[in-house]
Amino acid sequence: MRENRTPSPSVRPAQWSRRRVMSGLTALGIALVSSGSDAAEVRKERVSRAVIDTALGPIGVLLDLGRAPISAGDFLKYVDRGLYAGGAFYRTVRPDDDPKLIKIDVVQGGLTDESKFLDPIAHEPTNRTGLRHRDGTISIARDGVGTGSAGAFFICIGDQPELDFGGRRDPDGQGFAAFGHVTKGMGLVREMGLLKTRGPLGSSEGELIASPIRILGARRVCFVSTSDPKEIR
Repeated sequence: MRENRTPSPSVRPAQWSRRRVMSGLTALGIALVSSGSDAAEVRKERVSRAVIDTALGPIGVLLDLGRAPISAGDFLKYVDRGLYAGGAFYRTVRPDDDPKLIKIDVVQGGLTDESKFLDPIAHEPTNRTGLRHRDGTISIARDGVGTGSAGAFFICIGDQPELDFGGRRDPDGQGFAAFGHVTKGMGLVREMGLLKTRGPLGSSEGELIASPIRILGARRVCFVSTSDPKEIR
């Protein structure tokens, strides 16, 4: 396991804060048209699983390729190209450090070297995908609509309906692009959400984790049981 340390100044933490999770930071669904074994095969292809390996332990995620193919597919691009290795969970936005009127509770992570970001992707709002920002939801961080990518993502701690389409957290009302949820490791996510931050509460530095939790890598995983979709290996 790699040593958990604060990234060097060359990473430029100030850039991370510009990738706002909500009010400051921003489908081609596959229809089930058959039944029986054919429908089961289609359903199986609509989801994929991955594990984000961190210095604190693994976080398992279920990716909804059926309802959020662009966002979930982009996350898998980062996984398959090994781009998350060397990244970090570096930001926590919680009620006690959130200066915005509409409070949220999330942890943000991803790449810490912006030169490695892939191109931005089209925004998939929740009114189109049918997904919601609930406890454990993983979603794309963005500035304006169409500026985000899976290079910066966040995980919800508790239900966060203000991040859905029409929510009040972001002025444009478009919400954020949910594309899956955590199946294992929410305890680690909650632990990161309570970590000490760099600056005073209510400031931009007050949302940046003082000692970011390094991402060692991310990988696809296989289904263990079709009867229990939460099982991963």
